[in-house]
Amino acid sequence: MLALPKRSKRAGAPEPRGDTRAAILAAAESVFAAAGLAGARIDAIAAAAGVNKALLYYYFESKERLYITVLEEQFREFNRQAVEILTAAGPARAILLRYVGLHFDTISRRGLCAPLHQQLLMAGGRAAAALVRKYAIPRSAALGGLLERGMRDGEFRRADVRHTAVSIVALIVFYFSVSPMVRMLGHADAYSAADLARRKAQVLDFVRHGLFANPEEMIA
Repeated sequence: MLALPKRSKRAGAPEPRGDTRAAILAAAESVFAAAGLAGARIDAIAAAAGVNKALLYYYFESKERLYITVLEEQFREFNRQAVEILTAAGPARAILLRYVGLHFDTISRRGLCAPLHQQLLMAGGRAAAALVRKYAIPRSAALGGLLERGMRDGEFRRADVRHTAVSIVALIVFYFSVSPMVRMLGHADAYSAADLARRKAQVLDFVRHGLFANPEEMIA
């Protein structure tokens, strides 16, 4: 189980400069996604980022703290945009499709998100719980509120809100989590432009026909 590493008593280290920070986080994302937290090596991250290993410890203090920072970077901006969309005024059908599109595009642009998130949730522990409280719970509440509004207004058919929300997220995320198996099943590359466009269209179509009261009706 992954626990949040304690901060040392020394004064907090300064943030690395923009370019250095971006290089470190990009390298860490790649190494963590490939090897997991336990298998990742600071030496490999430092080499990929083109920095000294001591610099990583100076800025992030530990491998675990760097791992949490990578995940925070992934969650923060997506969560802000998602909650903004989900709580906006307007037809629930249009808002839901915007959210599904955002979620799909976010993961497809950052192909390493899905395995990292899966690793975190399977590991459990305080770190996972903290990130879920900070990001997933507010987003889940906003999605649930939108689904309830759509059902109440007759835009969506009646269904279990909690399981509907889980099904929508799974429909988006599962494809990316099992992308190696997708290739084994005959797709050249789950992240190719053609396959991504086809998958996104199918996800949106599935949501419409699975949830909308009138799936063929045009959305203003």
